Amino acid sequence: MGHKLLLVEDDEATAAYIVKGMTEEGFTVDRADNGRDGLFLASDGSYDAIVLDRMLPGMDGMAVLGALRAAKIETPVIILSALATPDDRVGGLTSGADDYLVKPFAFAELLARVRLLLRKRGAAESAVTKLTSADLEMDLLSRRVKRGARVIDLQPREFRLLEYFLRHPDQVITRTMLLEGVWDYHFDPGTNVIDVHISRLRKKLDDGGEPILHTIRGAGYRLGPAA
Repeated sequence: MGHKLLLVEDDEATAAYIVKGMTEEGFTVDRADNGRDGLFLASDGSYDAIVLDRMLPGMDGMAVLGALRAAKIETPVIILSALATPDDRVGGLTSGADDYLVKPFAFAELLARVRLLLRKRGAAESAVTKLTSADLEMDLLSRRVKRGARVIDLQPREFRLLEYFLRHPDQVITRTMLLEGVWDYHFDPGTNVIDVHISRLRKKLDDGGEPILHTIRGAGYRLGPAA
C-alpha cells in the first residue's frame, strides 16, 4: 500500500513540483494551501507524513505544528522554510517537527528525508508488542486480546480493525480511514462492511460491560473510555 502524504504549501509552483514528484514515487498526496485547512486535514491522523511550509496564510506552520502536537497527533512532520538560521531550525525542531528543510531544496533530498522518517516510524511501530486502552490489551506477538481478565476471541479482520483503533487511541476514526487502513480500499465500496464488523467487534469487546468503542455521530468512531 502506498504512503499517504499531506503537503501544506501556499506557493503554487512549489506545491506542483512536490505533488508531481511524490505522486511519481507512488505517494498519495493531499494538499492544503493555508494553515487552517492543513490543520483540519492533518487532525484525523491518517497521514504517514506531513510536509509543512512554515510561512502560511491564515495560520502559520509553527501554530499548525503546535496544535497537532497538543492534540497528541504524532504524524512525522518536515518543515519547509526559507528561514535558515540555526535558531530557526532549532525552534522548528523543539516545537515538535521531526525534520527541517531549507528552501530552495532539491526534490531528491526531500524524498530521501520523507522516506527516512517513514522507516523510523515503521521501526518504532514494529518494536511495540503490546497495545492498550483502558483495561483493553492486545499482544501483537501472541495475537491475544484481553479486557481485564477476559480473553476475547477475534477473527483476523476484527483483530486488524481493533489494532487500527489501538494505534490511534482516543482519536475519531472516520470510515475513510478504516477503508484505507484496514481494508486497503481507496474508494467506498458502497456496502455496510464497516458497520457489520464494528457491530461484531463492539459486542465482543463490551460483553455487557462498560462500552469502549463509541460511535461519534456524523464523524466516525472512537476507542477509549467514555468522554
